[in-house]
Amino acid sequence: MEEDFGASTPQEPDPGSPPPIPEQPQPTPSEPAQPQEISQDSKNLAMLCHLLGLLTNFLGPLILWLVKKDDDAFIDEQGKEALNFQITLMLAGIVAGATSCIGIGLILLPVVVILDLVFSIMACVAASKGQHYRYPVSIRLVK
Repeated sequence: MEEDFGASTPQEPDPGSPPPIPEQPQPTPSEPAQPQEISQDSKNLAMLCHLLGLLTNFLGPLILWLVKKDDDAFIDEQGKEALNFQITLMLAGIVAGATSCIGIGLILLPVVVILDLVFSIMACVAASKGQHYRYPVSIRLVK
């Protein structure tokens, strides 16, 4: 005499019924990612990248970006923006210088200088507030 102590034997599925669906874990709602707080030091160095562009063309932003790009993502992003913008302005200055003999460069050169002043000051103010600034007229050479 065999006793069955509550052990159940698996039942064979009905040949006409669909196979059972395995139970899958329910996805848990993930918490939204909190924006990372930008330190005052990072804001100041990002602002300095844009400010050095006014004073040293592309060399200041290049040196500061190369030294500090691994320290903070905000400095890396804003340094690349300042560097790309200053390279774009340098190329525009070369074109203006080359075309100054036919008169186009005489009009283009003051426009380049005014764009440099206005957009660099706007970028400095935005970086000092911790905002991500992108220059509207910039060739993205450094990515």
